[in-house]
Parts: sequence; C-alpha cells; structure tokens
Amino acid sequence: MALTFNHQTNEISNDGVITVGGVAVGGDNSPYFGDRGLFGGGYGSTSTIDYVTISSTGNATDFGDLSVARYRLASCAGSGRGLFAGGGFSSTDTIDYVTIATTGNAADFGNLLATEYDLAGCSDPTRGLFGGGAADAGSTVIQYVTIASTGNATDFGDLTTGRYQPFALSDGTKGVFAGGRPGDPSNVIDFVTIQTTGNATDFGDLTVARHNSAGASNKTRGVFGGGRSGGSNLDVIDYITVATTGNATDFGNLSSIRYGLAASTNGTRAVFGGGDNTSGSGENTIEYITIANTGNATDFGDLTAARVQLAGCSGD
Repeated sequence: MALTFNHQTNEISNDGVITVGGVAVGGDNSPYFGDRGLFGGGYGSTSTIDYVTISSTGNATDFGDLSVARYRLASCAGSGRGLFAGGGFSSTDTIDYVTIATTGNAADFGNLLATEYDLAGCSDPTRGLFGGGAADAGSTVIQYVTIASTGNATDFGDLTTGRYQPFALSDGTKGVFAGGRPGDPSNVIDFVTIQTTGNATDFGDLTVARHNSAGASNKTRGVFGGGRSGGSNLDVIDYITVATTGNATDFGNLSSIRYGLAASTNGTRAVFGGGDNTSGSGENTIEYITIANTGNATDFGDLTAARVQLAGCSGD
C-alpha cells in the first residue's frame, strides 16, 4: 500500500486499504484479491486445504485441514483470513478460518444461523456473506460475519428466490449470487451491497441456467465457470460487468465439462480447481483464465487430491 498526497488539491489517496481498528477505510479495496489461492474440503478429500500461488503455475501444496471434514461448503476471504462455512456430509453450522499467509489447520470461528450446506460465499475486505442453501429445499437466507473478528453469523437479508447450490463473487463492493436450483436449474443473478444489510435485487440472467458453478471477480468483471444443467455438465464460462446490471455474456470454455468446482482470484487471474465430469469422485484439475481477456481456460496444475464440491478463496 502507498499513500499519495496531492499538493494542489490537498487530497490524500492510496492504492490499497487503510485500516483503523481493523476496519477498512478508503482505498480501492483491491488487496483482498491476494495472490494465494486456497481450495478447501470437497468429496474425495474432505478435510484437505490446498494452496497455489495464483500468478504462477504449478501443482497445489498442502496447507492444512479444516476443523470439520466436509463438502458442499462455502468460502470467502478478507482481513488476511480465509473462512469456510457450512457443508455436509451431515449438515453443519460450522464456520472455521485460516490465516492465509501461514499454513496450518483451520480454527473455530463461530456458527451459521442454522445448519446449512449447498450455500455460496463472497466478501469485501471486512465482511463475509453466505447465501442460499439446501434448507427447506432452497433457502433465501443471506447472513454475514465480520471477518477480522470471530463470532456467529447475523441475518443480512434474502435472495430474490430460494435456491441451493448457487455460486457467488464480489468486486469488493457488491456481492453477486447466481444460479442454483429450487428444482430446475436457475439462471437468476442477484446482487447486494455488502456493507448495507437488506434484500437482494435482480441483476440479470446467466447465459445458461445452472447450479454447482464457481465464481470469481476483479474490480470490474466477474466470471462464472462450469456447472450442471438438466443432467448435463458444462464447460461454459460467462462474465458480467459487476458495476452494471444486465445479462451475462459468453467468455469462453473450461478445458473439460465439469460441475462442483471452486474458484479463487488475485484480481488478474481466476483459477478454477477440482470438480467432476462423470466419475463422481472428482478431478484434480486446476486451470486459469485472465479475467480481462475473453477466451478459453489454460492448464495451471493439479490439486493434491481429486475432489468435487469443494470451496475456494484467496488472499495474502
């Protein structure tokens, strides 16, 4: 982070986030797009957390373990922490956290409002959101935590429709929840302003209605990769301009069709890890795109173990 003083206007600006008492004040919020990507949980290796350096390529390295082994969980990051919330095998309300810069096992953070799985997570530098889930065959609940502290989640508002297996992203201001299914796959994209509690508002529609996709974003563009629709797995990647509501546009394709993957980003690249095509036991594939440039994904490396329905986040 650097502070700049303009002698003509007497204005102070910075290229990152200034924190006072653990709360971000000013800046462009970009540092929450850290260069270390984490992939946690998943069916096939359910307590494992892996990490990669997003700006390079290569195989993932073991980071540590979740406090509770599970899949179908959600993740978000900020304030130097990565959070993992909810999930199965038996549904849990557990939220645990890691310090992203330091390898090691996750520690207890608090609890969701209720036991939940098949939910999605996103965040700005200080507040993490978790939305949707399988409760009541498709939950509308959005809940939030303050990432720098520990404690239980608080009610935030509601999605426009109840659904489970949605996917989410954030540009550091807006939280965007997309897809999922209350039965048939959904093409709905909703958004909220992360620092303002309240119900979600319609954003637009995905190019293909689906669930079990993964989302990532920089400050301008958000991308959604893979998923499942009508019994078929997908290699679709589409994108939105987060500041402007509207329908998603085709971006390119993953290297293979798969659902139940996870994503992390450093603000330049989006990295997609894991997922499954047809085997049911998951894949170890990691691939990446450059968010600013449309096109197909490129091989990055491999996870330490194959798995599906895992969760991803990033930070420093």
